[in-house]
Amino acid sequence: MSLPFVALGLDHRHIYGMTENMLNTGATCLGYWTDGTPETLPGFVKRFPDLHRFETLDAALDAGAALALISAIPADRADLAVRAMRQGMDVMTDKPGCTTHAQLDEIKACVAEMGRIWSINFSERFEVPAVTRATELVEAGAIGRVVHTAGLGPHRLNRATRPDWFFQRERYGGILTDIGSHQIDQFLHFTGAETAQISHAMVANYANPNDPGLQDFGEISLRGADASGTIRVDWYTPDALPTWGDGRLTLLGTEGTIELRKYVDVGGAEGTDHLILVNGTTCEKIDARDAGLPYFERLSDDIAHRTETAMTQAHCFTVMELALEAQAKAEARG
Repeated sequence: MSLPFVALGLDHRHIYGMTENMLNTGATCLGYWTDGTPETLPGFVKRFPDLHRFETLDAALDAGAALALISAIPADRADLAVRAMRQGMDVMTDKPGCTTHAQLDEIKACVAEMGRIWSINFSERFEVPAVTRATELVEAGAIGRVVHTAGLGPHRLNRATRPDWFFQRERYGGILTDIGSHQIDQFLHFTGAETAQISHAMVANYANPNDPGLQDFGEISLRGADASGTIRVDWYTPDALPTWGDGRLTLLGTEGTIELRKYVDVGGAEGTDHLILVNGTTCEKIDARDAGLPYFERLSDDIAHRTETAMTQAHCFTVMELALEAQAKAEARG
């Protein structure tokens, strides 16, 4: 029997990929609910014209789904997740899964009480085939032990299409809580660290003085037991770039390096998912577009068998703990 799911909140475009990738596993969408008419709604309806819209949240919660996909306004995601879990559903939420430590504590308590799965779709890892291939190479020992990661997460502002909440710090959670969580996830994943220390964090608004709630630049330095990492995120992607951001990740290993040019290879090869591998025997650029996206199938299997193959619950919690800690430390320093 296919996995039944509902979509709750369509306020971020990541709901497109979350829904499509779950449908690709053979899961069945029972319908969706969203508050009002977010800018993303027409695009969702165009992609999934046959899906039913529930008139109320209660109706969606009572539909009999086993999984809830949540991509509401970031500050509202935790409450929706808790309500879904108390209804007996597991949850895949867009990042950030929450925006405050109090919300995270409530989610942890609900997971412990209800025995549900709370999983964050870190799309810069789970929806990028090049990261799948990099994971395979690292696990095979292609670059030795990973001792440093450098993650770059530039994004295009697209001011004209952004809703009011995008510019409100308390609604989106801050740039490190939001898009910085992607790079924290990748640091822990590739270094194998269970946790890390935030040794430096800062945020700024350099280019948008008329939007005081927006943080358009952020950086983090972090250290695990046996590795360190640097992170830079921003909202400065220029219009000439043919995609929303030149996201990159460099992995330094004791026996080689891997560089991922995830979405574009400026001045190089066309397409996406460019992986550059250099070690003792290899120096090449690899087209990783066919590496697959195993997270969604694994999550479906985890829901059926109560396992943790897509991502451990501890990892998911730790990423958000560190992102919230980095955000608080950055804002405390001014």
